[in-house]
Amino acid sequence: MIFVLCLFLGAAELMADTVETFSNARGISAPNSSVMVIDLSTGESLAEYNVDKPLIPASIMKCVTVATLLDRMDIDNCFETPVYITGHLREGVLEGNVVVEGSGDPSLNSRHEPPSADIVGEIARALKAEGVRTIKGRVIVDESVFEGPAYPSSWMSADLSQAYGTGSHGLNFEDNASGSRSVPNPAGVFDSRLKSRLRGQGIEILGEEIRDRDRRLLLTHRSAAVDEIMRSCMMRSDNMFAESLLRTYAVKSGRPGATATGAELERKFWKRKKAPMEGIEIIDGSGLSRQNRITARFMAEVLSHKSEDPYYASFFPLAGQEGTLRRFMAGTSLEGYVAMKTGSMKGIQCYAGYKLDDDYVPTHVIVVMMNEMPNRGAAREAVKRMLLDIFDGAPAE
Repeated sequence: MIFVLCLFLGAAELMADTVETFSNARGISAPNSSVMVIDLSTGESLAEYNVDKPLIPASIMKCVTVATLLDRMDIDNCFETPVYITGHLREGVLEGNVVVEGSGDPSLNSRHEPPSADIVGEIARALKAEGVRTIKGRVIVDESVFEGPAYPSSWMSADLSQAYGTGSHGLNFEDNASGSRSVPNPAGVFDSRLKSRLRGQGIEILGEEIRDRDRRLLLTHRSAAVDEIMRSCMMRSDNMFAESLLRTYAVKSGRPGATATGAELERKFWKRKKAPMEGIEIIDGSGLSRQNRITARFMAEVLSHKSEDPYYASFFPLAGQEGTLRRFMAGTSLEGYVAMKTGSMKGIQCYAGYKLDDDYVPTHVIVVMMNEMPNRGAAREAVKRMLLDIFDGAPAE
């Protein structure tokens, strides 16, 4: 028994030394960093450092957003965007409007995975099949599924013009971006695309002001399954996808689809789950706001709670192989055995995810948060060395 106790104490001391080495490493601001590693088989914490210090999470905030929405949407659910026509159709003339009811689907005509059927082509073909040659009214886009501004007021103004800082709308279209630039009115781009396609097929739009009446469904555009959208969001760290998912959580909870409402409901959800909420500030779904604050202990609780979900862990990039983790841990014994979401901003580098077994089942929770870093490259190297030491790995020869 004494021998076993000595081994345990020796392992604990070794782990403490490993974490201390990390905190003292070049590139790390020790007071503004935290670490938590949990063995899921026992629930024991193997490594702890500053676990209750609220820090800026950057994009690991997406882990929380996706985990929360999974409570409201089954993985095989999809976004449905209905399209209606109003008024009577007489001899090829539609005496009404075409109404597109936005669902907040972030993947609508996205250039990224998962594939999205072309809603513009779907509408054009459906109108042609109905025998429509002239639309007396207009194309109306209803974006009321989401309320409030397209992005939080705390986002930095320099980010808003960039594709990664584009807003989330009731009707998102083509990633709400053009190249590297944000598109502030994706509904306007959609309207232009649709009118051009209809004219090309010989369908004239007169644009008269006609009140909607006798509405009937023309078609319903369906997205890929929500688990594919979540995986794309996590693998590519897509901010617009994440913001739409947060607002969708509010809608699915029977509340207005506003960012602030989604954030409030998300916080209440994890409080009900008995997560440690002291110091937690949830402002958005993507982590782009520098007003977000989470602790390593809180993030570890979220990851532990979702560790038995057969899909959730699959959303995280594999170290050395996928997404934002493609180069990290490549060529080491942990390549393919660690799946983590990264979070990067100026002065910030965070990691959150799992150590996996040979069947890709989570065995450990990993959270590393670093704020006010003096050197990103050195900080990443320190994380790499710490994880290899914790899991008794070594760089490949």
